[in-house]
Amino acid sequence: MNNTTQIKKNYRFIKVQKLVIVSILIGFLSAFLGVILKNTTEYYEEIFFHKTVVNPIFLVVFPVFGLSIIYFLREYVFKKKENKGIKEVFESTNSPSNNLPSYKIPSHFINGLLTVVFGGSTGIEVSTVVASATIGSVAQRKQNVFRQYKTELICAGVAAGITALFSSPIAGLLFSLEVISRKVTRAFILTNLIAVSIAFGLLHLLDEKPLFAVHNMTWHLRAIPYFILLGIIAGINSVYLTRCVLFFKAQFSKIKVHYYKIIFGSVILSVSLFVFPQLYGEGYHAIKTIFINPNGMVFSMSMILTFIGILVLKPIVTSATLASGGDGGVFAPSLFIGAFLGLLLALILNQYFNANVIPINFVIIGMAAVLSASIHAPFTALFLVCGLTNDYTLFLPILVVCLISKYTAKLIYPFTVYSYSPSLAK
Repeated sequence: MNNTTQIKKNYRFIKVQKLVIVSILIGFLSAFLGVILKNTTEYYEEIFFHKTVVNPIFLVVFPVFGLSIIYFLREYVFKKKENKGIKEVFESTNSPSNNLPSYKIPSHFINGLLTVVFGGSTGIEVSTVVASATIGSVAQRKQNVFRQYKTELICAGVAAGITALFSSPIAGLLFSLEVISRKVTRAFILTNLIAVSIAFGLLHLLDEKPLFAVHNMTWHLRAIPYFILLGIIAGINSVYLTRCVLFFKAQFSKIKVHYYKIIFGSVILSVSLFVFPQLYGEGYHAIKTIFINPNGMVFSMSMILTFIGILVLKPIVTSATLASGGDGGVFAPSLFIGAFLGLLLALILNQYFNANVIPINFVIIGMAAVLSASIHAPFTALFLVCGLTNDYTLFLPILVVCLISKYTAKLIYPFTVYSYSPSLAK
């Protein structure tokens, strides 16, 4: 009996050792992939966007060229398989036999990069999530002892990838829990904690900076009613984004000749970019411009109309990008919409209602609120935006508004882009 007990203890110890080692590898590889994709995309997006400023004809050339290259790669390099985004991860975690094939790593990396660099109005976040999830999926297939921890190892890759993108290990953990796993096990805690720790350590080693560094913020209790209003409007806007994506995908799926999809998508994208260049790519460059001095912005009707136009068109161009073959999801579009929505509401409140609110607070809270409502993950949105800005002053109002926006969105429409399926909607 003692020998049997000892053997079982030794086996468990060896299994834990192997889980620790594989979690370290997954964390490093996923974070490294995320950092490379983030920096490469940012570098080349800036170069290509500058070309469009100098010569607007590139606003016509870039979208059709980028989508055509992605189509060519998908047809002749990546086995004619379409990228389905985070739904691929759900399909894998929900089925013991359905694994993410290894080609998903280069497929999502390259397609995500090309989509954004050539003006596709989405982001690299979902590309990173699926690619890093695939790293975890490949790792769990290497030894039989890992097969029972498939979901945990996939989540470890996802958590590390999100950590690398947004400089927030807590956001990485919460996203893998709230969106992917939806359950906590001891193996989940072990693998994911190790993966995000390795990812965060790599960020420090590489001296990666937060995307939007904000300091010396404050907020006032009298702004709470306005924050609640922002949460409700953010929830409504997120539903508009979700419905746009689902509608465009449904309509474009009826087009049998794929190149017609590229042409239609490119026309929508090019025309929109001509009118509002802020819609180019991820849109983080536009968010950075409003972060420079949002509290000092002078109210004007032309600015308000510009903001309204951006908020109306952003879900449409994002949807057209995805429906015509672009790679990505609603992470970056949600942050973009939230930033402009928050600033627009703050300017209107100050101009017409003498609310005397702080616009930068509304920009930051708006980003978190729309993201929370779009993916139904308020705690992920909370820590992700705090990580992006490297400031937790607004922690409490962000938490409250994220919960309000999520439940407002669910009340209007119970699905997200990731959870929707035609069978559930009937």
